[in-house]
Amino acid sequence: MAEIQFTKGHGTGNDFVIVADPDGELDLSADQIAALCDRRFGIGADGLLRVVRSRALPEGAAALAEEPAAEWFMDYRNADGSIAEMCGNGTRVFARYLLDSDLAELPAGSTLPIGTRAGVKDITRSETGFQVDLGRWRAEPGDPLVRAKGLPVARPGMGVDLGNPHVVVALASEEELAGLDLTVQPMIEPEPPHGANVEFVVPQGVKDGIGRIRMRVFERGVGETLSCGTGTAAAALAVRDWAGAAAPDFWRVDVPGGTLGVRMFPTEEGEHVALSGPAVLVFSGVVALA
Repeated sequence: MAEIQFTKGHGTGNDFVIVADPDGELDLSADQIAALCDRRFGIGADGLLRVVRSRALPEGAAALAEEPAAEWFMDYRNADGSIAEMCGNGTRVFARYLLDSDLAELPAGSTLPIGTRAGVKDITRSETGFQVDLGRWRAEPGDPLVRAKGLPVARPGMGVDLGNPHVVVALASEEELAGLDLTVQPMIEPEPPHGANVEFVVPQGVKDGIGRIRMRVFERGVGETLSCGTGTAAAALAVRDWAGAAAPDFWRVDVPGGTLGVRMFPTEEGEHVALSGPAVLVFSGVVALA
């Protein structure tokens, strides 16, 4: 039975199994990934980050074409083994692993580009750990309805595309947020073709020019997680849209696993959104592959 080395890391409780495969020699099946991420019989995680050089896999060609300095590609898989386009918390944990493993450098004031299936993401250092520029975002047309256990009636949501799909739903109170049973997958009508993460949010006003939100999330292919980086950004974008033109561009989002920062800013190609927060490596080990 083959063995591989791994590291466990997390960003505000959104946790990952990290596997270094610089030359793209490791072919993990969906079943193997699900076994590694299993919280009772495996290491336990919301997903797996494979650390691979962009030149070593087909998807990395697009990253290198976009940014030749994007040496490393984040091959992200959900806990069920399915492929995901992006993971905001994962990019910060990925960057922490590269730096702590001496695979990359990030001097103060510089940028570390990382390839993903949703394009190249630029990482910089921040007061709380790392900031990732998630790039441009898009509001999806339509008004999907979301049914969730614990909500008496379906609620309208806003679709937000950040390279991966989200539907954000506003709730009336923290009590309503706490009463959700997210052991049951929320249903979206109409159902998105590739599924979506669903964020349930309670806006908490603006203090010192910073908007505040509380959030819980159900991630496709995973279930409820303690945090979702791109979901945090989607939540801030949706609440800002609902609040109108006077809403701020800086947001603090409290999730069960901690607090993340979101910032919207203009660029030549359109508005970008950035996510900031901590990234922690917990332990490393060796595990047998089934």
